[in-house]
Amino acid sequence: MKPTSRVPRWAAIIPWLFVLLWSSGFIGSKLGVPYAEPFTFLTLRYIIVLVVLVPIALLTRAPWPQGRAQLAHLTFAGLLIHALYLSGCVYALRLGLPAGIVSLIVSLQPLLTAAFAGMMLGERVLPRQWGGLALGFIGTVLVVAHKTGSGLTFISTVPALLALVGITAGTLWQKRHCPAFDLRTSTVVQYAASLVVTAFLALLTEPLEVQWTGQFVFALLWVALVLSIGAISLLNHLIRSGTAVNVASLFYTVPAVTALMAWAIFGETLTGLSLIGMVVAVLGVWLARGR
Repeated sequence: MKPTSRVPRWAAIIPWLFVLLWSSGFIGSKLGVPYAEPFTFLTLRYIIVLVVLVPIALLTRAPWPQGRAQLAHLTFAGLLIHALYLSGCVYALRLGLPAGIVSLIVSLQPLLTAAFAGMMLGERVLPRQWGGLALGFIGTVLVVAHKTGSGLTFISTVPALLALVGITAGTLWQKRHCPAFDLRTSTVVQYAASLVVTAFLALLTEPLEVQWTGQFVFALLWVALVLSIGAISLLNHLIRSGTAVNVASLFYTVPAVTALMAWAIFGETLTGLSLIGMVVAVLGVWLARGR
């Protein structure tokens, strides 16, 4: 009798643990950005990640990317996911684009991923998944509807659109061109490349001033260790082991979880419409991830 491969029970927790950790990054950024400019904050974040991961990679003798092609693919995907996505989000907020609008724009990622998954990866998106993706986006709209506010301009929208391109293209590129890699060394490569970009932008556009308060240090360590190492490692695992559409659909639940965290930590308003949107978004993700 042919043995069947069984997925460990704990593996089912990984997608939702990723959502929880990824959502906490928005809270950490909100706690830390008042004490440092966005690109300075990202630069310090990436430095801490490299200080932690480089010794781990060396001490454990983790294999490094082989050949220029693999190194180039990992670097390019990292620049899209870490440098372009995060820089686009924080710069859009700096230009006055409301956080709700940023969330809505970035929430188009699952739909864009599904649109290009067939062409780039040969993945077939089922009608049930399309329905789930549409439902998930509607849920996201309901969650952030009361936070959209004003301040929508063409200039402030461009960085958010670039962030959308970054997270979508980066996920697809890594899925197609980086099917197997060591999480320790590949993360070092991606963050080192992103550090060059954010450090350059910080030097070019910011005064490089930091207020080293207890809240800032906590926020910086949280986003560096929990998000940039923990959540990104889970994201890389999900990209490698699942379909691009399944991974992307998880991002629909991020605004809902972030809203719950902001309500609990900052006392932000949580409307009945937001609660309905959370249920709709989760239902959409369930449909999109269905087999």
